[in-house]
Amino acid sequence: MSLLDQAITAPDEPVSGAPAPQVRRKVRGVRRDMVLNLAGAALAGLSGSWLLGLVAGLAGIVGFLVVAYLLFVVAYAVLVSLTEDRPAVKDAVMTVLMASMAVLAFTALGLVIFFTLAKGWHALIHLNNYTQDLSSTGELAPLTQGGIGHAIVGTLWMIGIAVVFTVPVGLVAAVYLDMTRSRPATTFRTIVEAMSALPSILAGLFVYAAWILTLGFEHSGLAAALALSVMMLPYMIRASDLALRLVPGSLREASAALGAPSWRGEVQVVIPTARSGLATAVILGIARGIGEASPVLLTAGYTKTINADPLHGPMASLPLIALKLVQSGNANYTARAFAAASFLLLLVIVLFVIARKIGGWGPGHLSERGLRRVREASARDAERFARSQAARDVAAFAPAPSGWDATSPPDPSSTKDTR
Repeated sequence: MSLLDQAITAPDEPVSGAPAPQVRRKVRGVRRDMVLNLAGAALAGLSGSWLLGLVAGLAGIVGFLVVAYLLFVVAYAVLVSLTEDRPAVKDAVMTVLMASMAVLAFTALGLVIFFTLAKGWHALIHLNNYTQDLSSTGELAPLTQGGIGHAIVGTLWMIGIAVVFTVPVGLVAAVYLDMTRSRPATTFRTIVEAMSALPSILAGLFVYAAWILTLGFEHSGLAAALALSVMMLPYMIRASDLALRLVPGSLREASAALGAPSWRGEVQVVIPTARSGLATAVILGIARGIGEASPVLLTAGYTKTINADPLHGPMASLPLIALKLVQSGNANYTARAFAAASFLLLLVIVLFVIARKIGGWGPGHLSERGLRRVREASARDAERFARSQAARDVAAFAPAPSGWDATSPPDPSSTKDTR
């Protein structure tokens, strides 16, 4: 019997010798077999690691978890291979590996945040911790006296001045690297990448030698801001350059096709598109400089009193006071040190949220204010087009001037240039 006769006589049964119909695999969501495979592989990994510990005499929680994870990955690959083909097995194993690394990274970050907040919580809950300094507070003083107010003031001054110095220079340098493909731009990019690996102590030594020893200025918050600017600038340039290079080339081509010069397309098309990435670059630069202690120690010194003048006198910062207090070994000073670190952490989070609000949600997503501006611009354009069309209509129906015959060609002598 031929294949056609089999298909006619038994339409509901698969034709012998014909390939099996392909079934679309569900690649998103959680499937029942996936959950069962993960649970079985996890149980196999834990049991196998426990048995190996009994047989080989292994001890230690770290070794137990490492062996259990390796056995878990192997068991999961075996279980998936029972029902799936080779590409699906590779995909499942790589998915498990990437998900595991992501969970590990977020767990480590969460533990750091939780440990810092837990150690400094007893000092964070007191209002005097933010309004007072340590000028009249000793090691045995309770947490209800003194605080890190002088370090907060110093940090805000230093980072504020450093941002004023680095943000314009960093953005202009990134735009230059994005618009230019010349050899000087390549050399400049190489220098920026090399400066990104510059140790922080070298930036502090450079400013200390050039600003304080050579020029004769005193230790101050301005000197510390200059040292932090040297560290922040390469990170800001690299991150801004990457954000600008991620803008699709079709947008640049569209602006050039409309007749816009390159600088105008960069200002009105590329930079607004990369706005969220540029805001993230600013945050990365601030995060690079706000947590450094050694440049501040070399250029601004250390003080226990509030100094609101960044041009004169020593000035403390949050990472510097955390370093000084945690070295004392006193319980109250250790709590104040972790409180300074916790406040620094919360400050970075607040800055990141502000940057996300200012930067928006990336290309294609506009805020309410952005949508309102687009609607207003569209209404102005429509009104301008309507006025232009009305003017053309009036000119079309206007009477011809006297002596003008539309059916006869114009006299060449009347159009002769008399200049």
